[in-house]
Amino acid sequence: MLAASLHPLGARAQTTVTLPGLSIEDTADSTPMGDRLLSAASPSATQRTAASLSSPDAASLFRNQPGVSTYSAGGLASLPVLNGMADDRVATVVDGVRIASGCPNHMNPALSFIDPDSVDTATAIAGITPVSMGGDSTGGTIDVERKDPQFARHGKVLVTGHVTGTYRSNGGGYGASGSLTVANDTFSLRYNASYAQAGDYEGGGDAGLVRSTSYLTYNHAVTFGVHKGNHLLALTFGQQDTPHEGFANQYMDMTNNRSTFVNGKYLGTFDWGELEARGYWQREDHAMDFLPDRAKTTHMPMNTNARMAGYSIKATIPLAEGQTLRLGSSFDHSGLNDWWPPVAGSMMMGPDTYHSINNGHRDRLGHFVEWEAAWTPRVTTLLGFRNDLVMMNTGPVSGYSSTMSMMNMANINAANAFNTTDRGRTDVNFDVTALVRWKPRRDLTIEGGYARKTRSPNLYERYAWGRSAMVTSMINWFGDGNGYVGNPDLKPEVANTASITADWHDPDGDRWDLKVQPYYTYTHDYINAYRLASARQFYTLGFANHNAQSYGINGSGNYRLWQNARFGRGEIVANLNWVRGQDLTNGAGLYHQMPTNGSVTLNERWKNWSGRVEMTFVKAKDTVDWVRNEPRTPGYALLGLGGQYHWRYMTLDASIDNVLNQKYELPLGGWSLADYAATGSLRALPGMGRSFNVSLTASF
Repeated sequence: MLAASLHPLGARAQTTVTLPGLSIEDTADSTPMGDRLLSAASPSATQRTAASLSSPDAASLFRNQPGVSTYSAGGLASLPVLNGMADDRVATVVDGVRIASGCPNHMNPALSFIDPDSVDTATAIAGITPVSMGGDSTGGTIDVERKDPQFARHGKVLVTGHVTGTYRSNGGGYGASGSLTVANDTFSLRYNASYAQAGDYEGGGDAGLVRSTSYLTYNHAVTFGVHKGNHLLALTFGQQDTPHEGFANQYMDMTNNRSTFVNGKYLGTFDWGELEARGYWQREDHAMDFLPDRAKTTHMPMNTNARMAGYSIKATIPLAEGQTLRLGSSFDHSGLNDWWPPVAGSMMMGPDTYHSINNGHRDRLGHFVEWEAAWTPRVTTLLGFRNDLVMMNTGPVSGYSSTMSMMNMANINAANAFNTTDRGRTDVNFDVTALVRWKPRRDLTIEGGYARKTRSPNLYERYAWGRSAMVTSMINWFGDGNGYVGNPDLKPEVANTASITADWHDPDGDRWDLKVQPYYTYTHDYINAYRLASARQFYTLGFANHNAQSYGINGSGNYRLWQNARFGRGEIVANLNWVRGQDLTNGAGLYHQMPTNGSVTLNERWKNWSGRVEMTFVKAKDTVDWVRNEPRTPGYALLGLGGQYHWRYMTLDASIDNVLNQKYELPLGGWSLADYAATGSLRALPGMGRSFNVSLTASF
């Protein structure tokens, strides 16, 4: 299944949730509240291809979903934003694993480790998230899963799979992906692979070439499954290689990234209930430098390696009729080394190795209890408590040089001060979620609740210690051109969110549906930034705890225009999103707040053919974070067209993005720093111009 929702308790039964190129039915009422946030029929591989036809980035699966936007980074590594909360504030989980980015620029976020073709379920829950879906986050949860192993009927052998090829004209992007499964009724073996490559893309209108937007990546995964009775065991072994990926809004590009992982999952049904257990291990080796299109005459190598391991256990226990208890425990270990080798002949970057994070670790031990109760056929509640113990520390550090001079004095003093302090930190965090669902009429469902969510700082927010303009500019996952200095005394941020969703729908079918969701969040000790010093056109910023608030409203709806044998089925789908965030300490707007935006899509299905016409609207971005010198961007409207034809074992998908080649700038894209390095001219990051996309899938 593949779907996306922002409702606290999920959607009503038989609601159509539409992603680009596909439509899925939500069967929420038949599943527990904590799981029904999304439950849908599994789409085909070709539908998943259509959903991400113009991008190999798994974040593209959430395109045009209410309250969901993406923070543009590399072509494979967009960061999701839920109701104005981005990056580490969103718990991004892939195959049950909370993957931390092992990079000072967050070039390898969790969703970059899985290709869209391998995704079976994609869930987005903003703000009010059940405690069973994870802690250590304030904005919500993104949960992406591969398909469970397939098995044959008793006495049979199953051989199935698919192969997909894609092409994108803008940037000359192309790729291939596929899977092969061989199984009997007890054992299953599946191989998944994908490949994607593209050059720098052209911006719309007269924007020209957008440098450092190229990429090349390979993914391989083997899944072994065993099924017997009410028990399933699945083990996945995989590796991803990304030889290069440009990051247009960063000072650096990724020149190599290799990830190797092992992931295990057990599902079992017993007389007392259900048990789910997971374990994982992952290794990331990551390198940064400049790609050639930045026109740099020198290099600046930066290396990181990360090691992650952990487990999670969840038990679901039916109590009295209509009541369910969920208990769980999890542990996540993240170890990180970040070092920058010296550059031969450079007085600034040598003669020694710069140790940014030395044997750093961030360990999180969490436990939760969650109680769901259906008091009447019309009223259901969910109450959950969670505790997370977050333990962090790092070893002593050193700069490029230990010789005192005007060029390196600031970093030497900073390293000495950092090494003499007690760097160990332990946070004891508590989360609470209370939800209620009320169905006063057949055509109306009201869902609402409150959540207290807590997030501890990441390793760089606490332990980035350098002070010179050059080294601080390397610590930046925001795309704003500034440099950042950590603060070991940061407190965890605590977000209090209240939200309500009203869902009006056709009581006798699926002809129409309208959802409206207002929300408000007050965050105590929000981790934000303040200015330490100017650095040319940008600033050196320090992390600090402020208080902040954000509020907004999401709306979505669909209406079936026609459905008959002659013309097929026609449907119009629309959404509208508005969010505002404010730092209550300095009065600035919060960073990465998407301006008012929405989309209107006309979908048509007739026999083996389907098509869509889509308009996307974005208002001018006028409310910005002046502390970070966030760029203002003009409003724009984009037209997109797409279609699919299926016959026998073949499916052809085609689309045109930005049909009118509209020039626009990405509201969350930050500054186009790669262009700045090559031309000396600073501009906001341009969006992609017109692109013709095509995909062909063969299934067997």
